[in-house]
Amino acid sequence: MHTIYVGDKPIYLTTEVKKETNFKVFLLKSVKLGKVIKMLNKTDLECVYLVDDNPKKLLKRFLKKLPNVIAGGGKVYNEKGEILFIYRNDKWDLPKGKTEKKESIEETSIREVEEETGVKGLQIIKPLPTTYHIFKRNGRHKIKVTYWFEMSTTYEGTLNPEEDEGITKVEWLDEKKIEKAMENSYANIQVLV
Repeated sequence: MHTIYVGDKPIYLTTEVKKETNFKVFLLKSVKLGKVIKMLNKTDLECVYLVDDNPKKLLKRFLKKLPNVIAGGGKVYNEKGEILFIYRNDKWDLPKGKTEKKESIEETSIREVEEETGVKGLQIIKPLPTTYHIFKRNGRHKIKVTYWFEMSTTYEGTLNPEEDEGITKVEWLDEKKIEKAMENSYANIQVLV
C-alpha cells in the first residue's frame, strides 16, 4: 500500500476493497482525481482508497494522473542526536527542495539542506521512505515526490534560514521539542520523524 497526502488527509493506493465507513473507495483506472481532492479538502471525509488489481503498478498508474515534481530532502542529525528542522508557512518541516538539471537526488538533497539552513559538512547515512503529497500551484494540482535521506553533520556554526523560500526559523530540536513540533507539522513529516 502507498500513501499520498492531500493536506493531512491520506489517499491510500491498494488492491483490497474494504467496506466503506468514514472513507470512499474508487477504482484507480477511472477515478477523477480532481473530484477526490476536492472531496478531501471540502468534506469531513477522513481518507480515500484507490483500488487497482496490480500491486506492482499501483504507484506508477497513480503518478501518471498528475504532473510530478521531484524533490530531495534530509533528516539531519548533529552530534548531540538533535534533528534539524525548518519553520515555514507556520509549520515545522524538514528541509527539502526540487531537483535541478543533471543533479542526482542525493546531490539535490544535500544542496537543498545547505541552502535552506546554512548547515555544511553533510553526509548521507541511508535513504528513508519516499513521501508523496498533492499540492496546487498556479491553479493546477501536482504530485510532489520527495526522496528523503538520513544525514549527519558535525557542523556547529550559525543556522541561516533561507528567507526567500519563506523559512523564518532553523533549529536543532531534541526529542522533547520534536514531540511538540509534530503537533504543528505535516502528516508526511510525522511519518518520517
